[in-house]
Amino acid sequence: MPKRKVALTLDAQLVSRVDDLVSRDRFKNRSQAMETALSEKIERLDRARLARECAKLDRAEEQRLADEGLDAKTWPEY
Repeated sequence: MPKRKVALTLDAQLVSRVDDLVSRDRFKNRSQAMETALSEKIERLDRARLARECAKLDRAEEQRLADEGLDAKTWPEY
């Protein structure tokens, strides 16, 4: 995927912590550290959204729909 250069304004203490991780070879550079952090945060937000949406489902209704029409005699031949 192509990369784009962006400018960020960050708290000095946060930058210091990122630099510490880079100096301990946890990341190659600041850019990799920030890209990893942003990517992981967005993935967590996506999973949380999925969990919230799943919590809205009516389990009994979903089970009824899943079981609907499961008569093996009517399944097509493959």
